Amino acid sequence: MKIAMLGSGFIARFYAESLHSQRRKDHLVMVYSRNEENAKRFADDYNLPHYSTSMEEAIAHPEVEVVLISLPNHLHETAVRECTKYKKHVICTKPLGRTAKEAKRMLDLIEEAGIFGGYLEDLCYTPKFLKSMESIQRGDIGKVLWTKSRETHPGPHSDWFWDKEKSGGGAIIDLGCHCVEISRNFIGKNIKPMEVMCWADTQVHPIDAEDHAIGLVKYANGAIGQFEVSWTFRGGMDLRDEVMGTEGTIWINSFLRTGFEMFTTGKGGDGYVAEKAESNTGWLFPVGDEAYELGYPHMFTDMFNAIEEKRQPLETFYDGYVVNAILDAAFKSADTKQWEPVILEDWRGDEPEEHQKKWNSYDDDHYLIKEEILPNGDTKVILKHKQTGVVTQKVTHGKK
Repeated sequence: MKIAMLGSGFIARFYAESLHSQRRKDHLVMVYSRNEENAKRFADDYNLPHYSTSMEEAIAHPEVEVVLISLPNHLHETAVRECTKYKKHVICTKPLGRTAKEAKRMLDLIEEAGIFGGYLEDLCYTPKFLKSMESIQRGDIGKVLWTKSRETHPGPHSDWFWDKEKSGGGAIIDLGCHCVEISRNFIGKNIKPMEVMCWADTQVHPIDAEDHAIGLVKYANGAIGQFEVSWTFRGGMDLRDEVMGTEGTIWINSFLRTGFEMFTTGKGGDGYVAEKAESNTGWLFPVGDEAYELGYPHMFTDMFNAIEEKRQPLETFYDGYVVNAILDAAFKSADTKQWEPVILEDWRGDEPEEHQKKWNSYDDDHYLIKEEILPNGDTKVILKHKQTGVVTQKVTHGKK
């Protein structure tokens, strides 16, 4: 695939490094930036034959087959509209829109134009995440009951993130989009998100948006997806996920502590350590291959394979729309201090049903509450009588 990059900033360079690493066959041929100096520098750095300060010119260029949007949030819809005008496939960085209404318009545009739309949610493509999804889909941890996803760091790199009008919000829109989609995958994208309870505050930075938030998303099957996001965390970028099921648990640490640790006095150099790292002295936690750890190679492979195979990718514009709808409810809940419904004009999953709770039976008369082996080797079971509701225990003596 021959790709046009819209944008020349931090995320665009991360994407370019991924696309041009390891002798990949999909490569950039064009870059667009509003600033000509930035466009030329990007083109020179990645040996691109074309650059432009006109978005329309970059998209319409005859060599371009796919357009990659890595622009500030407020420019996503404009870029998607231009892609549909020239019938160019489009893949867009997260979040898809600033609101669900904006995301829905973009979804409608690509579907009406009959072009491919991929949602670049990289954290749903990390090797650890993909491996955990295989375990969940096999049923290794039973029914997923509760997920926790955390992304925290000292704050984003570009000025527009800190402008609420351009970004659509603060830490919730920037980081919550990752966490919500991670939980949707773990719980099941076919399960409808019903309502959200969210706390948010501006604790450190002199901005109009929130720099710290915690939220709960309740799903139709009773599962809860919890997100923890912050631009106030000191010490680097912390990416962690937890999944609790009826038969098991998964813990994932994706970035801050990945098994690579080093100490330096700093006298030997002052180079780059890792994304969002705040220091290059003392104990450091570098990342072997940041793009790989963050899921970019797997993400782009899925996107371009999906285009060639004429199928949907793992992450679609529709997924981006659902995420935006959940975040809309989170913003509203942060204001009202109560549970707020997730408003989805277009729901394509299972219809919510009243879920019946099923308890494990110990025998014909009792439910099993818990079974454990005690320090002396005895086995104890806690039981509840099915008719009377009386809770009792039963001990089987082990060998001394």
